[in-house]
Amino acid sequence: MRSSPCRNLVTGGAGFLGSHLVDRLMKSGEEVICLDNFFTGRRTNIAHWIGHHSFELIRHDVTEPIMLEVDKIWHLACPASPIHYQFNPVKTSKTCFLGTYNMLGLARRVGAKILLASTSEVYGDPDIHPQPEYYRGNVNPIGIRSCYDEGKRLAESLCYDYMRMNNTEIRIARIFNTYGPRMLLDDGRLISNFLVQSILGEDLTIYGDGTQTRSFCFVDDLIEALILFMNSSNSGPLNLGNPEELSIIEIAKMIKDKSKKNIRLKFLDQLEDDPKRRKPLIDLAKTELNWEPKIPFKKGLEITRDYFNEILN
Repeated sequence: MRSSPCRNLVTGGAGFLGSHLVDRLMKSGEEVICLDNFFTGRRTNIAHWIGHHSFELIRHDVTEPIMLEVDKIWHLACPASPIHYQFNPVKTSKTCFLGTYNMLGLARRVGAKILLASTSEVYGDPDIHPQPEYYRGNVNPIGIRSCYDEGKRLAESLCYDYMRMNNTEIRIARIFNTYGPRMLLDDGRLISNFLVQSILGEDLTIYGDGTQTRSFCFVDDLIEALILFMNSSNSGPLNLGNPEELSIIEIAKMIKDKSKKNIRLKFLDQLEDDPKRRKPLIDLAKTELNWEPKIPFKKGLEITRDYFNEILN
């Protein structure tokens, strides 16, 4: 007898990462419920699945409880760019706490596995480089980024308490900077900022002196890691990201050199609590998931540039 397809709930499913995950799950023949309040998610990201018999879209805010029958919960709902999570920091804190609390309650009631999309921001402005999972972080608990940084730290804590108290099956993914098609043009993130500015012929704005470093993982690689992680027996936390470390000014020059327009680099004041270095140690992901990123930064950048070009031109 043929088993019924797995029933997945993807919170934030119309967002950047969520919509790519929905694509992968739907193409695998699984059933998907996409939950989104459309604060940063976009209906166009999942429009191609609307009307499909295995897909359901629900407009809902995770800070409110919901009753559903599902097998797996992929909890991605939360604004992830500083511009969006600082727009209403109290709501961001509520989304991290109440959203995770509600999804854990649902997971406990129906016996579902739950994967939390946590973040490299739990490490704050790190004293250890690169960042291993055992590092406890250097976070400013009262800074302008704390609604997200501390919110995700609390979300991780909730997950482990549910695992210890209720045997809830959890997965905690600490996601490092990710880029690719469907990023919002105005989300204030480095890659989208630089690409949009270069396409429009504007100066590339660099906050600080540009020596800060980041590590960027292409979205397809990240989604592959999330699926492998959910289907593994490891609860995490696991760092998921690309360990290739690049300085902000290196990336800016790379994008400037590819532009056909006469653009310059424009230096602005350093952002508050902006981490100086960010690079994941992914040894655990390699060992536990047999995963590491495959798409080179320059190739992913070209794909993302083509996406933005199509939207802007």
